[in-house]
Amino acid sequence: MDSERPTPPHEADDGTDVTHVRLDPRFDEATRAGARAVVPLAENVRVAQASPAARHVARLRAIIIILFLCVVALVAALVWTLNSRYGTTPVTPITQPPPTIEPTATPSPTPSPSASPSVSPSVSSSVAASPSASPNASSSPSATPATQSPAQSPQSNANTNLLIPVAGVHADQLRDTYDDARSEGRVHNAIDIMAAKDTPVLAAADGTIIRLFQSEKGGTTIYVRGTDDHTIYYYAHLDRYAEGIVENKFIRRGETIAYVGDTGNAGAGNYHLHFAIWTVDDPKRFWNGTDINPYPLLTGKSRG
Repeated sequence: MDSERPTPPHEADDGTDVTHVRLDPRFDEATRAGARAVVPLAENVRVAQASPAARHVARLRAIIIILFLCVVALVAALVWTLNSRYGTTPVTPITQPPPTIEPTATPSPTPSPSASPSVSPSVSSSVAASPSASPNASSSPSATPATQSPAQSPQSNANTNLLIPVAGVHADQLRDTYDDARSEGRVHNAIDIMAAKDTPVLAAADGTIIRLFQSEKGGTTIYVRGTDDHTIYYYAHLDRYAEGIVENKFIRRGETIAYVGDTGNAGAGNYHLHFAIWTVDDPKRFWNGTDINPYPLLTGKSRG
């Protein structure tokens, strides 16, 4: 089988010898001009590639980029480490307890000896409280009428110039409950002065508040030591203390110290003041002494 014979490179398909083909002179000139333009461009590229300064700038640029990426990676790693170590542990602030501020009683001037009335055998018994006392005027010592006379009692060396310690209550309204029986076989050893809730409770005599106490039986109570340092005045079943009443405060006769209530074992709604007096040999043991009946001291009446 015959195979196709390849055409020689110097012969065209039509048998023409291409070696002796003449080109257009204009085309030949354009080709030589393009070659002359390409050669300088290639030369410039080769020179640029072979320049040491260009290679140095390229390496410096690459080093700067690498260093920047390393710094970013280190910062990210540091942030992650700190967050994983400390970020998940909440910090609980330590709460300090508020400081306890105890009220400081302002020292009151010590009354002069002339302020305490002396008991004379020649003094006749009279009514100790004045009907004109009012809740508003009773907070000031000057509200007590000067015409009151001390009621004398042979059983006491205490200051007997006592004010009825409930505002608006008159002597003829008092009832002697000193010997009344109480629970557990006790004797009352005090006087109950009935009054409406929140009626002002007045200081029966000058003295120093030595104890503000919450008692199971007496409820809200006040212990006052008289100016003789041996007579104790006890106010119980109070609803609340008056403003400014604190321990070690010196109070004047007629000053409002509390308000009538039914605290302790008084009984709900049985509003009254439980008022007691006793004398002590040792002022430090103020709760233990010899009881005195307040009724004759407040009314000027003998027991009968």
